[in-house]
Amino acid sequence: MLAPRQPGGGGVGSRTGAGTRRARPRLDVPLLALDAAAGLLASFALTAPQRHPLLVAGLALGIGGWHARAALRRRAVTVPAALEEAPSLAGRTLVGWALLGAFLAALSPGHALTLGALTLGCTGQALVSCAGRAAVYARRRAQLVRQPHAALVIGDGHTVRRVTSALIRQPGCGVRPVGIVAAGPVPASEEPEAEAATGPPVLTTTEEVRRALVQNGVRHVLIAGPEAHRTHAPLLRTLAGLGHRLWCVAPDADAPGRTGPRLAGFVCAPLPPGGARRVPVRKRALDMTVAGALLLAGSPVLAVCAALIRITDGPGVLFRQERIGRGGRPFTLLKFRTLRPADAREAATRWSVADDSRVGALGRFLRRTSLDELPQLWNVFRGDMSLVGPRPERPYFVRQFSRTYEGYTERHRMPTGITGLAQVEGLRGDTSIEDRARFDNAYIDTWSLWQDICILLRTAAVLVRPTGS
Repeated sequence: MLAPRQPGGGGVGSRTGAGTRRARPRLDVPLLALDAAAGLLASFALTAPQRHPLLVAGLALGIGGWHARAALRRRAVTVPAALEEAPSLAGRTLVGWALLGAFLAALSPGHALTLGALTLGCTGQALVSCAGRAAVYARRRAQLVRQPHAALVIGDGHTVRRVTSALIRQPGCGVRPVGIVAAGPVPASEEPEAEAATGPPVLTTTEEVRRALVQNGVRHVLIAGPEAHRTHAPLLRTLAGLGHRLWCVAPDADAPGRTGPRLAGFVCAPLPPGGARRVPVRKRALDMTVAGALLLAGSPVLAVCAALIRITDGPGVLFRQERIGRGGRPFTLLKFRTLRPADAREAATRWSVADDSRVGALGRFLRRTSLDELPQLWNVFRGDMSLVGPRPERPYFVRQFSRTYEGYTERHRMPTGITGLAQVEGLRGDTSIEDRARFDNAYIDTWSLWQDICILLRTAAVLVRPTGS
């Protein structure tokens, strides 16, 4: 399986490759202008006293901006049909007119909208928006025929050949495959020689993938088949992180993604991006609620632990250490001190002190019961980390592991955590870093609030462990 080299290797994942800046979604200005013009025209259905400036602005910019943002969220590798958007356009227009009509009635009851004005204005704006979109989309489809999108096709050999052959036979779809990345051998094309001569090359090395991205300006990646996004997960995470849009192409009728835009007869749907993810509000709310409650309820335990450490080992109750969090940003992690390192180098580079003879009876007890990690609840409450996520590591080891283990850097797409999927699966202490990275990335790719709750419950069940981390 082809996989990108980690940072420093000069491959697809290198910051010097194509598209190193993540592409930010841009507002569709032509559609926004079109919808604003439709709102202005619809305002003529109102009487002069009803044309309050705020109402006209709401029709032009409020409803128009709502339409434009919805089109931005649904932007596909193909140009949609205006009739397909007609129901959603009509629904948003109706809701917008109802809200603005209520606003006008509250502002000036004597000039409230009549049912006839509401019907005429709402219908007129929806029809003008739909007709304008038909013209805009027709022009864009014609432009795509002349200058199709360059795309990389990824999947197993047989499915990739089916998809690329269909795209070549249907140039009107607006997508031109420029390279194939396959998990297995790609069968020879059964099409005429002309198609075989112009077919995309099979890319077998990271350097070939990088060159294809740069030379063709690839922005879209087609994942052919339901298993391809798992087989090529490291490469897809890297491509998504570089701003490429990922599309899952369903080659069979019963494959995932059967409700979506069609590309050369195949149904395609956007694949959730594998790049840095926005922290869900629900996750942050869970962190603050649980961490705050535990800090309050556990304050007597925290005070007792701090007092015992102070009495038995002198000043310096808390141990502060730099760790790497979300997005590769450093933060200061707090723990109860169970060992006083000989120097800063030992603190930064020693992997584990679980069996160190300098750890006293109190330190071993704190580590065995995980009480030494209680101060990290403050890290969670202030937003440095989360309750659940990949465990944060020191910069020294992050640099080492990023060069050695595939997918390690992708662990930092979401906040690090006190516990995580890898930990509840027994991967803590001196265990495989490769396995940890795989479990951490699987947790991020399939995140849900319920998964966080399940991991917290499993962590509570195995809180007392025989060995430290």
